[in-house]
Amino acid sequence: MKKVALIGKIHPEGISILSNNKCEAIDLTDAPAEELKEILKNVEAIAIRTAILDEELLKNCHTLKIVARHGVGFDNIDLNFLNNNGIALAITGTANAVSVSEHVMTMFLYLCKLINQSDRLVKNGKFIEKTSIPDYFELYQKNILILGFGRTGKALAKRCLGFESKVFVYDPFVDTSIILENNCYPINFEEGIKIADFISCHMPLNEKTKNMISKNELSLMKNTCILVNTSRGGIVNEKDLTWALRNKKIYGAGLDVYEKEPPDKLNPLFNLDNIVLSPHNAALTLECRKRMAVETCENIVYYLNNKIKLNVYNIINRANLNLEI
Repeated sequence: MKKVALIGKIHPEGISILSNNKCEAIDLTDAPAEELKEILKNVEAIAIRTAILDEELLKNCHTLKIVARHGVGFDNIDLNFLNNNGIALAITGTANAVSVSEHVMTMFLYLCKLINQSDRLVKNGKFIEKTSIPDYFELYQKNILILGFGRTGKALAKRCLGFESKVFVYDPFVDTSIILENNCYPINFEEGIKIADFISCHMPLNEKTKNMISKNELSLMKNTCILVNTSRGGIVNEKDLTWALRNKKIYGAGLDVYEKEPPDKLNPLFNLDNIVLSPHNAALTLECRKRMAVETCENIVYYLNNKIKLNVYNIINRANLNLEI
């Protein structure tokens, strides 16, 4: 049987796929470092969630053929090492979009409707003082800017179009025709942030996107704008976001991801009333956890046993491995 290391708990439906395809799942989630290194010497695949998989660990993996990420981000994995050693890196590219896009919509509506203030008013016995709540807004027929138009960006666009909103997209790596086919409008970054009522980030964190939204960009936004980031911490500069929210430069913000995770307990964003926060769990609905586990394990068994069934688009370094699309 092929040995597969599990570093992080995954749903049993995924593990059953391994066992049904003659793979032995070895749970190393809480394994001590030395035990981890020893067992990894003889595995052909690793399924991993959020743990760090660096060169120090990978250099012990003498039979490793694929690392399968339970999710879409892979900044916790040394991709250079994998590329240099002909090891595949897979993500769950089709599993997360619905859950994350719903999370964004939840944050949009929570913030524009001032749900926290209405909730507090009722609980404090001030029901009749509802006119004391400041102006709040609809999502209906607003300008939505989506930064990054992969599967999640497209899923979010579909939901925003259901509110009869006008959806603009900035993604320099996506052909204009694809944006138009999805009933959205391509736009450049600066113009987009100027006209948007709602902005959602769906880009990877890299040298070009780090601090992509800082004081200058926040200053260009409408003071009624709502900004949400469920992609990667660091795309939005937290210090500058705190400044913008405190000074009402924008209306509100939602964060599921942070520059440092977990964030410091004294993070100044925690003291603000016009922000909603979640602990990097936008993709952790029960349904999504099942889908991610299944897709993670399918990536492994198909790569090892039957590449005809493999979703090649899930292999991040497919060009390096000469995998055909």
